[in-house]
Amino acid sequence: MALENSLPSCRKRRINFRSVWWFLLLLCCICDKVLGQIRYTIPEELKKGSTIGNVAHDLGLNVERLRSGRARIVTRQSIQYTELQTDKGVLVVNERIDREQLCGEITPCSFTFEMLLENPMELHRIMVEVSDINDNSPVFTKEMIKFEISESAAMESRFMLPSAEDADVGSNGLQKYTLSTSDVFSLKQHSSPDGRKYAELVLQKSLDRESEPKISLKLIAADGGTPPRSGTVNIDITVLDVNDNPPIFNQSLYRTAVSENALRGTYITTINATDADFGSNSIITYRFSNMKEQLTDIFALDEVTGIITLKGEVDYEKDRKCEIVIEAVDQGGFTDSAKVLIEILDINDNAPVINVMSFSSPVPEDSPVGTTVAIINVVDADSDKNGRITCSTDRFLPFKIKSTLTNYYALLTDSSFDREVVPEYNITVRATDSGSPSLSSTAVLRLRISDVNDNPPVFDKINYVAHLTENNSPGMSVFSVKARDLDFNQNAKITYFVEDTQINGSPMSSYVSINSETGVMNALRTFDYEQIKEMQLIVKAQDGGSPPLSSSVTVKILIQDQNDNPPQVLYPVQTGGSVVAEMVPRSADVGYLVTKVVAVDVDSGQNAWLSYKLQKATDRALFEVGLQNGEIRTIRQVTDKDAVKQRLTVIVEDNGQPSRSATVIVNVAVADSFPEVLSEFTDFPHDKEYNDNLTFYLVLALAVVSFLFITCLVVIISVKIYRWRQSRILYHSSLPVIPYYPPRYSDTLGTGTLPHVYNYEVCRTTDSRKSDNKFGGAGGQNVLIMDPSSSGTMQRIQSEKSILDEPDSPLEVSY
Repeated sequence: MALENSLPSCRKRRINFRSVWWFLLLLCCICDKVLGQIRYTIPEELKKGSTIGNVAHDLGLNVERLRSGRARIVTRQSIQYTELQTDKGVLVVNERIDREQLCGEITPCSFTFEMLLENPMELHRIMVEVSDINDNSPVFTKEMIKFEISESAAMESRFMLPSAEDADVGSNGLQKYTLSTSDVFSLKQHSSPDGRKYAELVLQKSLDRESEPKISLKLIAADGGTPPRSGTVNIDITVLDVNDNPPIFNQSLYRTAVSENALRGTYITTINATDADFGSNSIITYRFSNMKEQLTDIFALDEVTGIITLKGEVDYEKDRKCEIVIEAVDQGGFTDSAKVLIEILDINDNAPVINVMSFSSPVPEDSPVGTTVAIINVVDADSDKNGRITCSTDRFLPFKIKSTLTNYYALLTDSSFDREVVPEYNITVRATDSGSPSLSSTAVLRLRISDVNDNPPVFDKINYVAHLTENNSPGMSVFSVKARDLDFNQNAKITYFVEDTQINGSPMSSYVSINSETGVMNALRTFDYEQIKEMQLIVKAQDGGSPPLSSSVTVKILIQDQNDNPPQVLYPVQTGGSVVAEMVPRSADVGYLVTKVVAVDVDSGQNAWLSYKLQKATDRALFEVGLQNGEIRTIRQVTDKDAVKQRLTVIVEDNGQPSRSATVIVNVAVADSFPEVLSEFTDFPHDKEYNDNLTFYLVLALAVVSFLFITCLVVIISVKIYRWRQSRILYHSSLPVIPYYPPRYSDTLGTGTLPHVYNYEVCRTTDSRKSDNKFGGAGGQNVLIMDPSSSGTMQRIQSEKSILDEPDSPLEVSY
């Protein structure tokens, strides 16, 4: 096989100066594309799988490049004669190649196809020339050749013999004719200008119908193959009576032209022959000689006038010229022949055909300018300017078309893409020829733009504020955030999460969680407004691109208060071991401030607005409670008829929905003297109602104050007892000493900021039974604290009173 290899690296074995210029011009056209052309020569009728050539070696490529580039053969023929074995890099026969079927009489016979590689795209043109082998014998179109020759035929008269057809070409084609042995006729061979061989019978001696009316000969046509092939036809000659002048054409070759697609009946030309004979022997008829079968349906011949007309259709793309042989026959059987050469004129009747050889879709939106999107092949069956193609696309689209090789065009990007603005393009490729009028065709390519992660998620708000009512259930939905991403598919898949900050020393993840897909935030614990009033966290939205993009937003969660805490009474303090009584003198006027109920509510807002109401009272007509300030005042003048022991129940309510309340019992003593109070409060019942809502710090403060008070009281009593004992010693020693009785101190419990300690002193004289009770107070209010369990104290007071009532009792001086 013969191989001719042409590559951009200029590796070429035989090259002439003109080819160099054409090669350089081709390189300028294809720019950065690596293209080459190789040529192989093979005989026809090779078996399927026969090796044509090593394409990888001849193009300077390795087998791996053929695999990675998905090398494939691109051909416009209906039959793919070759196959590319990419694993070996060789080109083999795929279908039986019949040179006669492929090219007919055209020599040399070859077919061309392209090899396409991708990533990057390359085109290599491969030409395979098919050489002829002697596989066809010469064949005559007729089984019998008949001649009628007048006996008066002149010596050296010639009779045209029908030519044999041999599908082979060159030396394998028809080479010579031979005639069986005859002393009357000889054979003379000729060659036409186009190389076709034909033969004529030449009369060697005069005919004598009477001695030999019929002559039978055998004509043999042989080719030049090895071994040679031949075809035979019998010639039957009938000798006629005298007709000694054959017809003669006025010219041996007629030239004419007709446009393709001409209408049927179109006049083509007229042939003319004359006969020197007279009468019936001069009558000439015309007929086609050795007419190809396909031409018999195209041309019509008037046998009388010799006018040739069109009865079928001619196509320039199939046959550019037609050659027919016309015979003129007279009545005596003499003939003459002439050739008619009909040239087919091309008209622009074929629109360009667009073939998309390779198309890359989708294309990333960040593709650089100049990226090859498609390779397009455009062919036009017309010739000259009718076949010159101009390829273009829409001007407003970001694409351009560049010619890379003859009839091949590359569709390139002309600007950058943004999928979020234009996700796809409908590209119309238009191919227009240069005919008049011009014809064009279009192909629409739908190019999708694939997404790259170039847009971060964007929240629909700059920041968020959420409200959550305290005492919520764990797992309760708090709020939801929403972010959008202009990208597509995985690049637009958003994941939400909370940045792990600290709040009150605990990670934020222990307070709230967020659904990574929906952005819904849930509380992980129950919130208490009194502990946490607001939280500020950062939510981050991250897409699924590579690398991922993200954005953050601040979410402020405000805890809303619920009315979940009842009011707490700070004063008066309810104790279980003693009775606290507020002293009101009987001389108190209207509006006298008895005491003030002090309460607080740890809630906020209207849930902490407190109101005070008098729920129960021994005498409702005597006291009232301030609705807002909790002050207990008299509403009328105190009289002697009013009971000493007054019990008031005050309810403290907040303004929540529903409201909560607390109740406090206030004991009031209406009296001017201490014994009166003592007698009334001796059997005062224990107050069993405790305020369960006091905080730990209040209890601790009360305990400390109580401890200090009791300590001081014990010290004072110890000092008083010591002095009393000293006075008794002096009395028994017969000294005029006035007996001393220690003052009575009530057990008093300090509460909050209102501790009261009262000292009651009783003075007696030896000459008077009258007693003067003095009450000491603080802040204009009298408070008596009695312990009902101290019955021994009451007995001792009574015994001491009896001692004081004796006539000889000494005077007790108070100081």
